[in-house]
Amino acid sequence: MKTFTKFSLFLALIGFLSSQAQTTVVDIIVNSEDHNTLETAVISADLATTLSGSGPFTVFAPTDSAFAALPDGTLDNLLADTVQLKDILFYHVLSDSVQSGDLMDGQSPTTLLGKDVAVTIRNDSVFINDALVTMADLVADNGVIHVIDAVLLPPRVSVVDVIVNSEVHNTLEAAVLAAGLADTLDSAGPFTVFAPTDDAFEALPEGALDALLADPAGALTDILLYHVLGSENRSTDLSDGQTVTTLAGEDISIAIRNDSVFINDALVTMADILTDNGVVHVIDAVLMNTTTTVVDIITNSEDHMTLEAAVVAADLVETLSGDGPFTVFAPTDDAFALLPNGILDTLLADPSGELTNILLYHVVNGQALSSELVDGDSITTLLNEDVIIRISNDSVFINDALVTGVDIITDNGVVHVIDAVLLPPAPTTVVDVIVNSEDHMTLEAAVVAANLVETLSGEGPFTVFAPTDDAFALLPEGVLESLLVDPSGQLTNILLYHVVNGQALSSELVDGDSITTLLNEDVIVRISNDSVFINEALVTGADIITDNGVVHVIDAVLLPPAQTTIVDVVVNSEIHNTLEAAVIAADLAETLSGEGPFTLFAPTDAAFDALPSGTLDTLLMDPSGALTNILLYHVLGEDVRSTDLSDGQSATTLLSQDISISISNDTVFINDIAMVVSADIVTDNGVVHVIDAVLLPSTTTSTVFLDNSLVDVQVFPNPSSKEVFINVLESGLNFDRVRVINMQGSTVMERDLMGSQYRLKVDRLVHGQYILQLTNDQQVFQHKILVQP
Repeated sequence: MKTFTKFSLFLALIGFLSSQAQTTVVDIIVNSEDHNTLETAVISADLATTLSGSGPFTVFAPTDSAFAALPDGTLDNLLADTVQLKDILFYHVLSDSVQSGDLMDGQSPTTLLGKDVAVTIRNDSVFINDALVTMADLVADNGVIHVIDAVLLPPRVSVVDVIVNSEVHNTLEAAVLAAGLADTLDSAGPFTVFAPTDDAFEALPEGALDALLADPAGALTDILLYHVLGSENRSTDLSDGQTVTTLAGEDISIAIRNDSVFINDALVTMADILTDNGVVHVIDAVLMNTTTTVVDIITNSEDHMTLEAAVVAADLVETLSGDGPFTVFAPTDDAFALLPNGILDTLLADPSGELTNILLYHVVNGQALSSELVDGDSITTLLNEDVIIRISNDSVFINDALVTGVDIITDNGVVHVIDAVLLPPAPTTVVDVIVNSEDHMTLEAAVVAANLVETLSGEGPFTVFAPTDDAFALLPEGVLESLLVDPSGQLTNILLYHVVNGQALSSELVDGDSITTLLNEDVIVRISNDSVFINEALVTGADIITDNGVVHVIDAVLLPPAQTTIVDVVVNSEIHNTLEAAVIAADLAETLSGEGPFTLFAPTDAAFDALPSGTLDTLLMDPSGALTNILLYHVLGEDVRSTDLSDGQSATTLLSQDISISISNDTVFINDIAMVVSADIVTDNGVVHVIDAVLLPSTTTSTVFLDNSLVDVQVFPNPSSKEVFINVLESGLNFDRVRVINMQGSTVMERDLMGSQYRLKVDRLVHGQYILQLTNDQQVFQHKILVQP
């Protein structure tokens, strides 16, 4: 009886304790055979304690089958990312006990995640979003559970969604779309966006927004990225004096004054709009990553790459980065592309010349905003040439270029974008183009030397094919010097071979055409793969138009049809009239016009003039004798170029007598007396070398001109500034007269000689070269001397 009483009391106690136990929504999940995955998720997200609290809660509980229906790997990813897992679980919980009878079609209760779910009732079936409630009203002491057949996934909200759905961020939305940044800012992030309102954009200077939208991939993108951080920074993460780096790679500064937060100078008017990929803070001003200079605007623009290259090439970066202020009219890449073919390359090839001039023609000293421009005004550029302002139907033109973007303000001025390159007034003549070009200094010197400046500055019109300095440098060594020595002859011929009477633009040139030059010789036009050739010279810059014609730059010197023979060279030379007369008198023209090859050492008129008085007349009186001998002594029976000559070499002439070659300081001498002043004038039957003295063979007429190499006579010092000593060492050789003859053939000093030694004072002679001549009744010894200061 006693035992029964104790057992009864135990049962009563157990019943009492059972009546006091609390059942939670967690207990229902834990004890369910269909919610093992949900149980694991709740424990992993550390929500068991929360959901075991007083509540009340309504839990929409996905079954194990519901979790299994997620895409492969999704569940593992969620269990590994407890933050995202917790967000999803909270999206299944309401902060109230809502039984099935309380649910209504169209209802949208808010979950613990702060996002709504949608209730739909169809044919007595209840859906939460798209998940079917398969069992309802599992009541616990702290709420109720409704079993569902699918996992609810909260809708993802990005920082872009906040902007798009905002009534005060229409301009920012348009800018993000224009810059192609929507996908970027919709990605995983995290991001912090400082979002300027529409009013903030409206506060920008007039035209600034349009200019930004006109350059979406350049300036607009840069400014937008200047409003974005690559991390989630809530207002509580910001501190006074802090600097943070934006996605534009530049820092912004944080200031906190009287509990107000400022980003640079923009006030945060609403903070901490949280999204799935970051946070948005609304600000009342556009943040400007203020470009320091007008150069920075150009450099950072996707539409001004050509202008950037030009400014760098012309070495104007430092100038335009100075204090200024400057107004820059900035042609786009498309504007440069509209220039005639080859013009841009020509400009870039002459950066310190015409390119610099054109760029300075786009810059005004001072800041001229669009609101300050007046129709009809003229503004003086840094080139000291004016541009004209025209305003028509609210469109602004600079000369004929339309302003497509205005008032891009910088610390040292303002940039206005234009759709065409401004070209300063064209040079007056084709000569001006040549003179003002850094690449045509040789051509300029040649035109001046040939006395063609006045001709090519005339009315014309002319077409000039202008070889560059590099083109002249490609000529064989010595050729250019030879041409400049004979400016009125071959040089003039070659230059006239580069000039056509009439203006022939590149668009008018036809493949295969022949054009007659001012030399009355034709050049041939060839066009291949859009490249234009004049003879074999490539046109590297076309259509430099002037008031009296057009210039086309070419990469090679055009050489007219070669003179057939060495006689032609002599005949056509202005400084070989005496030699021409001598060749004709000696009846050697036909011989030297033959096949050859020949090498002619051609004495100039000055060389013949330097012969002793009466010598030339005597020679011309005996053309088939002494004259022929002397001329044949100047000719070799082979083609010997200057590069074939070596110091100490001897060569046999057509007279069957040798001449000697000596080379001193890169200067070539024949017989130690005649200097080669111009070498390698090549013809079809040989080559001509111009010399400054007449070569005299061993015997001519009754007077013997002694061969220096065979006579033992010393002349020293040479060069000299005071005196020259003459020492005749040859036994039996006596001279009774000494003469000093200048290079014009005039005797400037004459003395009697006595004995084998003599001192000749030369300190009063004009500095230069002279012929020292020792004579007796039958013999002449000549030696070149140099009188120095």
